[in-house]
Amino acid sequence: MIQTFKRKDAEERIPVLRIEIDYELVSLHDAMRAEDLEAMNQCKSRLEELRQELICLEA
Repeated sequence: MIQTFKRKDAEERIPVLRIEIDYELVSLHDAMRAEDLEAMNQCKSRLEELRQELICLEA
């Protein structure tokens, strides 16, 4: 029962994660164009967190 709930939760979270990754990639692009190193590092850090979560959910 709990696995079924977790699976459904993961199925709902994955599309949201993909949208968040897209948003962070746009933010990273903007930071790169502005040559804002602090914003670039924040975006990269957030992207790494999102990537790890996506890997866990897809496994």
